[in-house]
Formats: sequence, structure tokens, C-alpha cells
Amino acid sequence: MFWLIGVYLGVALVVPFAAVYPGWTSINRGVLICDECCSVHRSLGRHISIVKHLRHSGWPPTLLQMVQMLASNGANSIWEHSLLDPAQVQSGRRKPNPQDKVHPTKSEFIRAKYQMLAFVHKLPCRDDDGVTTKDLSKQLHSSVRTGSLETCLRLLSLGAQANFFHPEKGTTPLHVAAKAGQILQAELLVVYGADPGAPDINGRTPMDYARQAGQVELAERLVECQYELTDRLAFYLCGRRPDHKNGHYIIPQMLNNRLFEELAMDVYDEVDRRENDAVWLTTQNHSTLVTERSAVPFLPVNPEYSATRNQGRQKLARFNAREFATLIIDILSDAKRRQQGKGLTSPVDPLDLGHGDDDQHDYDSVASDEDTDSELTTQNNTNSMDSSDLSDGPITLQEYLEVKRALASSEAKVQQLMKVNNNLSEELRRLQKESLFIGSGLWAGGIRGAGDASVGVSSAPVHRRDRQAISMYEPGAAPPKPLSPALDPLASRLQPLHPSVSVNPPTNGKGVDNIAPKGEKHTSGTDSDYDNTQTYDLSLSVGRSSEEESRADLEEGPSEGGEPDPTLPCTEDVILKTEQVTKNIQELLRAAQEFKHDSFVPCSEKIHCAVTEMASLFPKRPALDAVRCSLRLLAASASRLQGECRKAVPAEPSATPVDYQLLTQQVIQCAYDIAKAAKQLVTITTREKKQ
Repeated sequence: MFWLIGVYLGVALVVPFAAVYPGWTSINRGVLICDECCSVHRSLGRHISIVKHLRHSGWPPTLLQMVQMLASNGANSIWEHSLLDPAQVQSGRRKPNPQDKVHPTKSEFIRAKYQMLAFVHKLPCRDDDGVTTKDLSKQLHSSVRTGSLETCLRLLSLGAQANFFHPEKGTTPLHVAAKAGQILQAELLVVYGADPGAPDINGRTPMDYARQAGQVELAERLVECQYELTDRLAFYLCGRRPDHKNGHYIIPQMLNNRLFEELAMDVYDEVDRRENDAVWLTTQNHSTLVTERSAVPFLPVNPEYSATRNQGRQKLARFNAREFATLIIDILSDAKRRQQGKGLTSPVDPLDLGHGDDDQHDYDSVASDEDTDSELTTQNNTNSMDSSDLSDGPITLQEYLEVKRALASSEAKVQQLMKVNNNLSEELRRLQKESLFIGSGLWAGGIRGAGDASVGVSSAPVHRRDRQAISMYEPGAAPPKPLSPALDPLASRLQPLHPSVSVNPPTNGKGVDNIAPKGEKHTSGTDSDYDNTQTYDLSLSVGRSSEEESRADLEEGPSEGGEPDPTLPCTEDVILKTEQVTKNIQELLRAAQEFKHDSFVPCSEKIHCAVTEMASLFPKRPALDAVRCSLRLLAASASRLQGECRKAVPAEPSATPVDYQLLTQQVIQCAYDIAKAAKQLVTITTREKKQ
């Protein structure tokens, strides 16, 4: 029924720009919105627009009914008053057409409409006039006893206060709505910040008024609204809500600590962002999202908060799923401890999130997990005989301890893998130095020896990037030197791949000078780090020999008879394609963090497709050597990434088990190479366009 109504509303009233299916809603604005508008609404922040999906999000029935009522009664006209009033039409300002682009046309209109309130009805007075605000609040106090939702929303849009305390009657609007049994009015007031637990002049709450009037459903809903914050956190963590009817409270009735309250509110906003982000990613076209820049990677800035708090709110997005779950567990546990009035029995330890090398301390110290763990264990032992079954509650002690043990096991495994990685890195550096000494000797021997001589040397595994580092020398220069200290950090990230390494001198009977293309020089700068036209190739056996790889690299460059193309694509196009590549890489890395190895292949295909689209922007024979090198690295890394990701799914069940630790390291290294090559192309294009 509601979906049918929603479609007609989308055509007639609600969807501002097109007759499209309204899959989302802005709760506090009382309008249904399409996918395009939703991306802009989410970027405004929850203090401007509270966005929720109509089908994939959880809805209290009365809250959904309230939004439906506002939308069907034309709440959209409240926010477009001056556009609909012929006497107040502003010169030069029009409503966007369905064919207009989201950015910047529709996005600017939405920001003016909801953030700046540019089209709402303006009273003939200053916005900060306290007398007018008081009068509006008194009108709201009287209107909530009726069923006219749009009237109350109009008063709230003009500045009426949902928590206004009437000096003569000694009540708030929520008390009046509860007494009159107006549950939809109560939902609207709570959305705009009304306190369900606020007492009247005699100390009675809106729940007391509702129960006295026989409105049991309204009283129970007000109880749920009072505990909405911690209920939402518990549901995000374990998919269950407290049963407040039976008194199974897992959160405190009061939070006296202001900082703890602000932290809980910020985490609540982050939960809302992540849930909407998950729904958004499952219902949208990823390539379209990237090109239109509609992603919301962190909480938008709220001007009512301090800069420090806004920074902390945005850094919540840096938490992965495991770290964010740990933070929620800590908040819920400390909330329960505060409710029971227990104090800390051990010193407070800082929260360790595994960023030991970060010099900046971005988060305050909080209580350690051991305190909550010991308190919960003690309570369970003392109350096990006379307490009710905890399985009826939203989360049991056993579930909490299982999550805690799983987190501890994961941390131990991470530490073990880091130790193994360090050992392998040390071994790799030692073998690299030996290979460099061998390469130096062959280099000197190749200059003095005949051109047709061929020398094969077997050595330890060496990464492709290292063979490039020893090949960047001018013809006739001195033999290569060992790795400099500046390259050691790069070498420490590489992992051993294959056991065979070959060093091949030129076989064409000519000198070293004939290997590089005419006019091309190798320098030690950033561009030459990815030059594949080496004289001597120290490479890995990953599908073709070093001689074949060098030949292929030479064929990719401009031929002697071809004319280089000096043109470069538009910087904006390159940036858009780079954002698309970055978005797909983030999806791959997220799958690696969550051990979803079966997602490697589709993620690598998306990355390869995005890389192909980005490379197609550039000419086939670019004039700049740096562009050629970056494009070669981009294409080669994308192909190598596809090959590595295919290993995650064995062709046969009886095949050799996959070493997912090593495979993940190789996948990450390939993704790093792709990102670096894309960044180089953006830098080069930007620099050349400015010149």
C-alpha cells in the first residue's frame, strides 16, 4: 500500500526534480527523495537532513507513518514556499529540471533549500528575535494537540523550539501531545530534539501523561525514543534490540558525563552513516557514484560543534569493522557500569587500536576492557542463582565474552603475521644485496665481453621493482651501487615471490647505447622509478622471460618511424578516472581486511576495467617519457593483480592449498603500484596543463 502511494507521491509532490522512484526519505524534512538527491542529502549531515531508506532500513511503524503523512500532505511546499508563491518569486531563481546535472545544479539547489532555508516563509522580523521564537513555540505548544502535522512542521521550520517549556502551563509540547494521544506529533517532536524524559512543573514525564490518558502504545514508544541512542548501537553490533516492555535494559537511564555522552552521540551518527553507506553501495551503480562524487566517506562538519569534536567525528571513519565493534562494546559496557553505579577498580589504560607508529594521539584514554570483563564476570557469578534468563535480553555475557575472545585471537594472529613478515623482509634485503653484487659483476663483464655473450645466473627471489632500481643508469656510467638507505623502507614492503632470477645482457651484438630509445635518458628522479627499458634485466619468472619482457617493453614505446603525440587529456577527466580506480582499490582492500578471498576476482576485474578506461584517455604514443612509464606500470600492475587474484580461487578442489597470507601481500603490493602510477599520471597531467 505504502509503496503504491510512494510512487504517486514521487510523481506529484515529493521527488523534487523527476518522476522517479523515491527509495529514500528525509525524516526531519518530511519528503521522499530519489537516489540522486539522496547523495546530496547525505553530504549535508544529519543535523541538516536525517536520511533513511524506505525498504532496507529498520523503521518503527509510527515513525514511518509520520513520514508518509507529511509527504502526502505536501510538506515539500514548506521548503519551497517562495518558489510556489507568485508574489514572492525571486528573480533569476528557478527549480532545476529533471534533465539537469546533479552537480552542480541540483546539489546547489538542495543546499539552498534545506541548509540555507532560502525558500521557506520569512517572517517580518530578525531571525534572532527571541520574542518571535517564543511566540512560535507557544503556537507549537497549542498545535500539537491536533492532528495537523504540516502545521507543526511549518512552525518548527520557522524556529519554534520542540523542547519549549510553557511558563504558564508548566509543560512542554511533548507533554501536550502525549496527553492528547497524538503519537505522530510525538514522533515529529522527538525527531526535532524533544526530550522524552523531560519533567513538567510537577516532575511528571510525557510517558506518565500517556499512561494516564490510556495511550499505552504511545507510552511504550516514548520509552523507546528515550533509549534510542544505545538501542541503535546495540542493534548495529548484534542485530538485537532491548525489550523495554519486560524491563530488559542494557543501557543507563542517565548519562551524567558530558564527554561520554558526546562520544556516544558521535558513534551513533557514525553508525547511521555506515548503515546508509552499506544500503547505498548495494543499490547503486558504483561507476556512476565515483564519477558524480556522491560518496560520503566520513561525517560532515557540524558547525554547532567545536573543531576538535568535528575532527574526532570524522576520524571514526578510519575504524574498520572490528575496531568499530570494539568501540561500541566499550561504550555499551561502560554505559551498563554507569547505570549500576560501579567505579573503576584499576587504572585507566589508553585504547590501543594497533597504530603503534602513529605519532599523533587522536583519541582520549578510556577505561580498559579488563575492568568491564571482571565486573561482568563477578556479577554473573553472584546473581546466577536468582536472576532471570539473560538470553531474553539484547546481548548476553557469553556473547560478549565470545566477541572479546575472538578479538584477542585476531590481535595475536596479526602480531604473529607481522613478526613473520619482518623476518621475510630481513631475508629479502639480504638476498637483494647479494643480487646487486652479482648484477654489478655481470654489468662490468658485459661491457668488456662480446655482444652475443649470454650469461644466466640463478639467485634468490627479487621483486620487479628492485630490478628497475638497478637499471637506471646512463650509458657508459659507473656500475650500479647497492641499495641506498632511502630505498630500504620500500624494500621492506616487498615479499618473495618466485625462486628464479635471470640476468640477461644484450644479445644483439651492439653496445649498451643501442638499447634505450633515441633521445631518452634515465635519471634517478621519480619518473624513472618505473622505467622498464633497461639494459640488463633482473626480473622474476612470472609468465615470460626477462628477454621477452624487455622486448615487449621496448615495443610499447614509440617506434623510430612513429610520431610522438604531445597531447594530454583533460585534468578533470584524469582525476575522475583516478577516483574510480581508487574506489575499486578500497573495495579490494576492504575484502582483504575481512578475509573475503572469494571477492578478489570480481574486485580485480573492476580495477582492470577502471585502469583500461583511464589509460584510454592518453594517446597511444605519448611524447613524455614519464607518461609512457606510468602507463606501462599501470597496465602491467593491473594485469599482474588479476593473475594474483585468480589464485585465490583454486581451479580444482584437490589443488594445493593457497597461502592466503602471501597472496594478500602480493595483492596489496599490486594495488599500491596501481595507485602510485595513477597518482603520477594525475601529477604529470596537472603540471603540464599549468605550463
